Order: sequence, then C-alpha cells, then structure tokens
Amino acid sequence: MKTIAVAALLSVLAGSAGIHAVAANSIPMVDAHSQIEPGVPVEKVISLMDKAGIVHSILATRGRIDHLTAAEYARLYPDRITAAVRTKGRVFTENKPNFRRMLDVQLAAPEFRAMAEVILWHAQKGTKAPEQVVALASPQAQIAFNTALTRRWPFVPHYEFAAMGNAARKQRMEELEGALRAHPDHPFALIHMGQLRADAAARLLDAHPNVHFMVSHSNPVSTRASGQPWTQLFEGERIAPEWRAVIDNHPDRFILNFDNVFAEHWGDFYLDQAKLWQRALQDLPPDIANAIAHGNAVRLWKLPQVVK
Repeated sequence: MKTIAVAALLSVLAGSAGIHAVAANSIPMVDAHSQIEPGVPVEKVISLMDKAGIVHSILATRGRIDHLTAAEYARLYPDRITAAVRTKGRVFTENKPNFRRMLDVQLAAPEFRAMAEVILWHAQKGTKAPEQVVALASPQAQIAFNTALTRRWPFVPHYEFAAMGNAARKQRMEELEGALRAHPDHPFALIHMGQLRADAAARLLDAHPNVHFMVSHSNPVSTRASGQPWTQLFEGERIAPEWRAVIDNHPDRFILNFDNVFAEHWGDFYLDQAKLWQRALQDLPPDIANAIAHGNAVRLWKLPQVVK
C-alpha cells in the first residue's frame, strides 16, 4: 500500500487526548458509518470533518480500493478515524472463496475496531448499485455476524424494508427479530433506519432493547434526488413530530451517521447534511441531542470520548 506522505506529516495535528475542538455553541458530532473509495484521500476526509463539525468517523472501504486503506487512515489519525471491516461486494454476495481472505486480512490489522454494514437486502439503485439479497443464515452472512459477536462490535444489518414486497418484508422482519431475540445482549444498528416508518420502528424499539437505528439517508438533503422509499425523519429543518415522539422515548437508540458512499459525496453533500443535523440537534433537549450526535456511538463502539 502506498504511504500517504502528506497525511503522515499532518497526523501530529490530530493529538492524542481524544479531544477535538468544535465551533462555539455547536454540538460535537460523530459519523458512525461512512465509506471511502478511490479519489478520497485522508487529507480531504479530515478537512471536511473539520468543516462539518465531525469529531470522529467510522470508515470502511468500497469499490476498487485496498481494503487496508481505512486502517492506514486510522493509523494516521487515531483520534479522528476508526476503521471498519468491509464485507460488501460480489465476493460477499456470491460467497466467493476470497471473501474469507478479504475478511482475515482486515481482522489482522488492529486499527479495525468496527464492522461496516452487512448487505442483506438492497434494492437496485440505477446503474451504480445492483440488487443484493443475502439471507442472514447464509454462510457468508454468518461469518460476518459471528465476527461482530466475537469482537463485541455492533452488528450493522442493511435491510431496505420499504422497498421489499410484502412476503419478503415479513420473512426478513422475522429473520431480524429472531436474531435480536437470540442475542439479547448484543447491539444491532439498522443502517438507513431500515427504511421503516415511525410506528414500525417504535414497535421494534419497544420489543427489543438491543436494536438501534442509524439515521443515514433519512434527511431531505440525502433523499431529495432519490427515487427510493427512504425513511423521512425530517419535517423542514426539524425532526418530524411522529419521529420526535419515538426519539424522546428511546434517546439511547438513535445514532448519527451520514454513510458517504461515492467520492462525490465527500463535499457539499456531506457538509449540507451536517448543517441540517446541527440545526435539528439544537432543537432537542441537550441530553438527547448529545446522545444522538455522539454519545450513543461513543458508548457502542468504544470511541474516544468527546469533550466540548
């Protein structure tokens, strides 16, 4: 892997106290799941995090990039970046022999301290992202799941419930709830809110103390150009009333993340979402705002403590 010389020189600026300054009157934010691909150097990531008020990011790789790049970024900025083990790709969906090798290479690096999303049901997204359907009981998904269990990392299943047909939705919800019941002490974090509505999310939260929701692709900045049935958490620049009620009842179960996927997401798309979330968080009681913005992620992934 190529050494990132400029970043190495700059890494001294990251410090070692687990503390990063944020703008006055702003709430420190953690991005609990985003992705890097070719064209996203570490200098750009750190610069955008600084502009966005993101004190820490959990990063995985995607596309044609060395799987250990996330670990290299984390070595350079240990107080700003945590590397997440990647599973996604055809090697996973098709359970190719090199899937296990890809996983083992990452698990051997100490900078990997999280598991990135595990794609279990993913709808077609134009020409960039094909449909992917993998049962949790499949051999490759069980390898990923058991890795998260063994390492005591939150398991991040990717289900798009709203995009499924009725039969698939029922089957996959039973699959998810069976796992939640079988492992009641292990945290599960549904990325993209699982594409669930407030009533369905509330039912899961009430029934399963170990289920959490990651809020990526649930705000108007990220969904306005999408034809997908994403969850809509917002009404204008505030959390929608039906979601506010659910969050007020379960403030320890919602996790801020942005899930940048493509290189073009690392720019205004990222900054605009961060601004929107900062405004929305300011509207919440401080304890709830801080829990969503950083507290829940720090607790679940054992990240450096955030000090304002």
